[in-house]
Amino acid sequence: MIKRLHYPLELMLTCVRWCAAYPLSLRHIEEMMHERGVLVDHATVHRWALKMLPVLAAAFRRHKQSEGKSWRMDETYLKVAGRWQYLYRAVHRQGHTVDFLLTAKRDSAAARRFLERAIALYGKPEKITIDKSSANTATITGYNADHEAAIELRQAKYLNNIVEQDHRAIVSDQSTPSLATMAVSR
Repeated sequence: MIKRLHYPLELMLTCVRWCAAYPLSLRHIEEMMHERGVLVDHATVHRWALKMLPVLAAAFRRHKQSEGKSWRMDETYLKVAGRWQYLYRAVHRQGHTVDFLLTAKRDSAAARRFLERAIALYGKPEKITIDKSSANTATITGYNADHEAAIELRQAKYLNNIVEQDHRAIVSDQSTPSLATMAVSR
C-alpha cells in the first residue's frame, strides 16, 4: 500500500483521518491542506481514502476488544448515493457497535452473512436480542442448528431500544454518506 508515494505517509493519513472522522467534503480538505502549504488535489485525497480506509478498518478490527456476550441486532433502511440500502447492525449492551453490513437486500441470506461475519470477527455471543424480524429469527435459529451453538434468541419489545435509538443518528444524516462507510462496506 505504501509503494510509490509522492507525499509523506503522515500527511496522507491526516487527510484520510479527516475524511473518515469529520463531515468534511474532499474540497474542504484540499483547501485546509492548501492553507498549510501543501498542494494536493481533492481527487488525490479521494484515492487515498479508497485505498487506505479498508486497510485501516481491518487493522483496527484486529485490535478491537471483546464485544461482550449480549448483542442487540437490527436492520434499518437508508438512502446511500441515491439508492435505498439496508443497514444491518449489532451493538452490545452498552450501545457500542459490534459490526455492520450495508446491503441492497433485506432477506435471510443478508442477515446470515452479517451474523456469520460478526461472529467470525468478534466471537459468539450468549444472547441476541432482536425485533420481530422473521429473517433475523430464521438466521439465528439456522446458525444454532448448523453450528450446534446455543445462542439464546430474545424478542423483547423494549430490550432492543439501544440499537433502535442509535439508528436516529444514522438515518438523520443520510444525505451525505461518509467515505468511511462507503469504503468499509465494499
